[in-house]
Parts: sequence; structure tokens; C-alpha cells
Amino acid sequence: MTISEALSKAQTITTLYSDTPSLDAQVLLSHILETPRTWVLAHPEGKLTPNQQNALSQKLSQIESGTPLPYVLGHWDFYGLEFTVSPAVLIPRPETELLIEEALQWLRAHPKHRTAADIGTGSGCIAITLAKQIPNLQVTATDVSPDALDIAHTNADKHSVAEQIRFVQTNLLNDERTTFNIICANLPYIPTAALHSLDVYGQEPTLALDGGPDGLNAIRDLLKHAPQYLALGGLILLEIDSSQGISALSLAQDNFPNASLRLLPDLAGHDRLIRIET
Repeated sequence: MTISEALSKAQTITTLYSDTPSLDAQVLLSHILETPRTWVLAHPEGKLTPNQQNALSQKLSQIESGTPLPYVLGHWDFYGLEFTVSPAVLIPRPETELLIEEALQWLRAHPKHRTAADIGTGSGCIAITLAKQIPNLQVTATDVSPDALDIAHTNADKHSVAEQIRFVQTNLLNDERTTFNIICANLPYIPTAALHSLDVYGQEPTLALDGGPDGLNAIRDLLKHAPQYLALGGLILLEIDSSQGISALSLAQDNFPNASLRLLPDLAGHDRLIRIET
């Protein structure tokens, strides 16, 4: 089987499960051949070995059974870094890079503010990316799931930032006895009824997706307690569902009446981030 034929076969199958079947087919072949995606595209006449053909068939079978491509590969890229992923953690998504950009811009403008919290860290992509970009940043990363924290530990070691990050198994910031200059959170925010109608339901961890009846349970709880954890002159960044902008902003106003509040859109123009600066 040539690379061209393999790409065609993979794309035929990924078309049924993905909005980006061509890209997914290329990523899958790049993984199997252990070469950059650009090399795969430049060598359509190349031949797969029998072992590579078997690996392709096995991974396409996993995709056909409903396993998302990142879990099939065991890794996924976020903000230019490769993160180990498993069904224990949410797959990192491009819209979360808006939170990263806002956090980095603020941290670089406040060079003396170097304590951060990442609430619901999952794979650790937020904590690790911030630590990688700001070498003197100290991050506390929390999650209720011990399996998720195992993945996050693996990723911190992979990117050589483990000494900058303290991982804590807890709900939100419970039991913390300190304050932070910046608090970041990508909490479960999909309303329960809406989640049950999405393809992602049953594929990625429900614990990381289900935000309760209105999708705001975890966000509401964090905002209620956040004033005691945010240092004076600090920043909170919360990723939200595109339908929650006004509701989430109202919750922020209730808990931080004197703060500067902004609702930020993602690249598609959808409400995506609540920014609270005290």
C-alpha cells in the first residue's frame, strides 16, 4: 500500500467521524510512519511496511468504534506542545488557547506576579504551557480525578516543568491556604441535557464536561469562593460555553462587584472567556 492509498483509505473512514477528515488522515499516517506530516504529503509514492499497514488497520478500527483520534494516537498538540492524552482527560482544544494568550499577556505585563492556579487541570495543558512560557512561574494545578493528575504529571515531566508545578487532588481550590496572582480554569461547562445530545458524550470524561442543569455549577462554585484565593491586583480567566456569556458575567459581577470585568470572544466570534481583574 502506498502512502497515497493509505491516506485515501484513512480519509474515507475519518470522513464519517470528523469535520477535518483530510487533516486527521494525515496526522494518523504521520504518527504511524513516525515522520512529519509535511513528509507524508511530499511522498505519496512511499510504501507502508506490513507492520505499518497492520497498525493503520487497527487504528482505523478504533476510530470506527467511536474512539476519538487523539485517544487513538495517545497524544495531541496544544499551543505548539505535544500532550499525552487518554480517556481520563479532556482532549485539549484550540479555543482554550485564547485563555493562554490572555494569561501570558498579563503575566508578561506583571513580572512580579508569579503564582498561578490552574483549576481542573486535566491533561495539565494550561498549567504546563504557562510554566513553559514563564520559567519563574509557580503553578498549583488541581483536579478531582487521580487518573487525570497522573496524566498531568506525565506531561509535566515530558516538558521539564515538574519543578514549577504542584499537583493537588481536590475539588476546585478546596483546602488551599494561600492566594494566587492569577487563577485559570477550564471547568466542565456544558449543560447536562445539551451534553447528552453531543457526539462527545460517552467519548470524553463526563466529569470534565457536565456543568449541571445550566452548565454553570462548577463556575458558580469557583466564583463564590475565588475572592479568598485571589491576591490583590490579580486576574481570573474562566473558559465558558458560548451560550453562557451574560449569565457567567453576572455571576462574576455578583462575586467581584469592584473588579474590571470583560467577556472575550474566540476566533469564531463566540463568547469564550470571562476576564476578572481586581
